[in-house]
Parts: sequence; structure tokens; C-alpha cells
Amino acid sequence: MRHPLVMGNWKLNGSTKMVKELIRNLRNKLNSVSGCNVAIAPPALYLAQAKQALTGSKIALGAQDVDVNLSGAFTGYTSAEMLKDIGAKYIIIGHSDHRTYHKESDEFIAKKFAVLKSQGLTPVLCIGESKEENSTGKTKQVCTHQIDAVLNTLGASAFENSVIAYEPIWAIGTGKSATPTQAQAVHKYIRYHLAKQDSAIAEQVIIQYGGSVTTSNAAELFSQPDIDGALVGGASLKADDFATIINAAVTAKKTVYLS
Repeated sequence: MRHPLVMGNWKLNGSTKMVKELIRNLRNKLNSVSGCNVAIAPPALYLAQAKQALTGSKIALGAQDVDVNLSGAFTGYTSAEMLKDIGAKYIIIGHSDHRTYHKESDEFIAKKFAVLKSQGLTPVLCIGESKEENSTGKTKQVCTHQIDAVLNTLGASAFENSVIAYEPIWAIGTGKSATPTQAQAVHKYIRYHLAKQDSAIAEQVIIQYGGSVTTSNAAELFSQPDIDGALVGGASLKADDFATIINAAVTAKKTVYLS
């Protein structure tokens, strides 16, 4: 049985005060939560503070990106060794921000995936199509190419203990989420595509949904059999909302997995 993961991507938001208060509130609200893994990914500048504040809690530390190099003369980057050293576990790669603004290719993102696996860290591979690609029926084609960049270089086994986050670009930060039916269809296809290489890996891989996940739509999204939690943006910055989304995952997956 897959264990859902709800992860908060804080993006470019944070301060020492915010980190302290948000994590304190999350710890209070999630103290008794079970049945769902939880992680947060603060900006790199606040990772050390967040790690200390999370000590003894059930919330795992994540990060928003990683470099392909482990060390060297690369100014301003953060390596997988550094993230491992500081205690991070889940590392987001391939987010549409990086694909768009940093022009990261599928092949380059696959290199990041490889370096994370080499350090025993868990990649959270973001995939998804643009509004234009969606409207022209290219969703599956785009997702396939993004996944195949990893499959063709590392093989299906690389997805063991890894996470895929399907984030349709047209839904990120727009307030317009894919419907549960639309999201489920893509998640089911992703699992089917992996199963062609290794059915056991496909069955156990966590596939999150991301893209304007809110307290209003979380329960219905999580009720879908192939949606294993969420990569949450804006709602993860509010302790009440994030906790509500996590509890929705717990409730929904008890029903889905036991039915």
C-alpha cells in the first residue's frame, strides 16, 4: 500500500520569524497525524533554521532544488551532499519555474535526479504541460518525454523510493486546478507508462498532484486511486490550510486503499 505524501513548497517566501511561527503551528496541528508523510521545502537560506525547528517532529525537511555538481567552483549553488548533510530528504527538481526561467531541459533534470539518488535523497520530479500543450492534446506526450529522460538514462529502478509530482503548468498559482477526473486520468497514465518498464515500481511510486491545491478541492483530488498526496504551494504557507489538506489525504486514502 502506497503511503501518501503531502509536501509544502514555500517557493520564494520566508523570514526567520515566519519559519519559527509556521513550523511551531504545524507541529501543534500535526502532532497526532498518521497515515500520511509530510514535508516542507523552505528557501535554501532557511533550511538550517527549519531543520532545527523540526527536530523531533513528524515533518520531514525538503528543498526546492539541487545542483548537478557535488562540489567545486560553482557560485551560488547547493549540492546534494550539502542537502544530505543538513538533513533534507525530499528534493524538488524539474519545477516549471526552473524549466521556464532557467531553461532546464529534461535531460539536465535527469542528471539532477541521478545525483540525488547517488546520495540517497528522494527526488520529487515535477512534470506537466503548458496551457497550449493541454489544449492541443499533448499532455501525455509531454509527460512521457519528461519521464523518459530519467527512464532512458537510469532505468525504471531509479523510481524506487522516488516521487513524481504532476503539476500542469496552467494550474500552478492560477487558482484553476485540474478537475479530479482530469488529474486522475494523467496520474493513471503515468503509472501505466512506468508499468511498461516495471510493474512493481509503477505500483509503489508516489505520484502527487500539484497546481492550486486548496482546502476546497483536496479531499476530492485525494479520493482518486492514483493520486498519492500533493505538492502544495500557497496553501502550505498557512498552517490551518496545510493541516486541513494533510488530514484530507489521511481520510481519503484510508477509504481508497481499503476499498
